[in-house]
Amino acid sequence: MNPTPNHSPYQKPGERLEALGLGDLVILQDPTSFCFSIDAVLLAWFASQKINKKDHLIDLGTGTGILSLLIYGRTGVAHIKAIELQPKMANMARRSVLTNKLEDRIDIICGDLRNPGDYFHSSSYDVIVCNPPYMPVKRGMANPKDTLAIARHEIACTLEDVARFAKMTLKDRGRIFLIHRADRIVDITVSLRAEGIEPKRILPVHPYMGKPANLILVEAMKKGRPQCKMESPLFVYDQNGQYTDTINAIYTESK
Repeated sequence: MNPTPNHSPYQKPGERLEALGLGDLVILQDPTSFCFSIDAVLLAWFASQKINKKDHLIDLGTGTGILSLLIYGRTGVAHIKAIELQPKMANMARRSVLTNKLEDRIDIICGDLRNPGDYFHSSSYDVIVCNPPYMPVKRGMANPKDTLAIARHEIACTLEDVARFAKMTLKDRGRIFLIHRADRIVDITVSLRAEGIEPKRILPVHPYMGKPANLILVEAMKKGRPQCKMESPLFVYDQNGQYTDTINAIYTESK
């Protein structure tokens, strides 16, 4: 892994610059706001297995841009359009893109997926990746910080919103990749199928061997045939509370 550079000309006070372990790629992070987690790392790894360099990709709800940067680093994909509702986070994502000199590959858009305007062309994209809010508004306690509340609760983005957006923007047989809570598997599959997007592959993620899955990775296809493969489980921690060899490999591998 390359050492983390000390500073970016686009860095603001209080932000830190973090190396991603993929070439020289870095990301700006604000410890007082929203920092990326293992969920984004797992989703980028899962989706990258099916992404070609010539694909045109949408990163839906990019936050600080982590998925776009990880997927570009793994695949060298032709172009990514990344949309983020919150101006502060979109601005940070844009500054990370500039820091990496990837403005010709990654386009950060501050906008609302429920009303995307003219930013996206209908039935034109090969892949969507999305780490949507996990919690329905009425379940759990919303974070008092708006940035975190919107990221974690379905205040501005529901599963139905994601499925409708995917139906509108994906090419026929285009794919969407999601990470979500395992206990919402029915909500996910029902929402996608209602829009003609068929789940094709599900990978359960377990915190420890012997514990139930708490996350799932989902691949679904627009106008795909009804057939879904349940993959072998992924375990995050070993019996000593350390990352498993598989998780360590996911964090360190690059393509």
